[in-house]
Amino acid sequence: MKLKETLLNTTETEDLSIDELGEDHMATASDTPLRPDAFELDDNLKIELIAKHFKEIMHVLGLDLTDDSLKGTPYRVAKMYVKEAFSGLNPKNKPKATLFENKFNYTEMIVEKDITFYSHCEHHFVPIYGKAHVAYISSGKVIGLSKINRIVQYFGKRPQVQERMTNQIAEELKNVLETDNVGVVVDANHMCVSSRGVADTNSKTGTAYFSGLFREENTKREFLNYINSK
Repeated sequence: MKLKETLLNTTETEDLSIDELGEDHMATASDTPLRPDAFELDDNLKIELIAKHFKEIMHVLGLDLTDDSLKGTPYRVAKMYVKEAFSGLNPKNKPKATLFENKFNYTEMIVEKDITFYSHCEHHFVPIYGKAHVAYISSGKVIGLSKINRIVQYFGKRPQVQERMTNQIAEELKNVLETDNVGVVVDANHMCVSSRGVADTNSKTGTAYFSGLFREENTKREFLNYINSK
């Protein structure tokens, strides 16, 4: 049966026996887990299918879908998922990074800090939000600063685990910039910690990736001191 027909006719609920998976922010792979047929459906059909299923979720919860405030919610949620919150799943949305010659022969680190991102925990589909700090040392090329922000946001806009997102940002920058000298630090708030479960509203989660010269203690300390300065 084709994927479209399978999804349109799905009525069975999945096995929920692995309820505990995801309580401890674990990732099962460095790459975002995607099926080989992930992009066979176009965005419009994905929105239609998600709206259908989200409408059923709302119905099961007992909500009155004839109410003016609620009847458009399934479509709004579906459109938000496909076009905004999870748009980073689709490779066609990956930002195209233009490199420029390092004409000034600038050899020190270049830092872009406090990059705001919004993501979603892949275990409970609730928000993760925070700041990413990125640094690199040019190998002869430099990148437009806004492209660094876009790369961070691209990998944030998918169901995520913070450790994976940190690695994905760093690996993409290494590939684009053609240098191993990259540092990434991410500080984030997880709503699955603050709004449910342990309900701790004060804690934050920090992750880091250092490669090349950023593994050296002096370079790493310079980067960390800079992002922690006001």
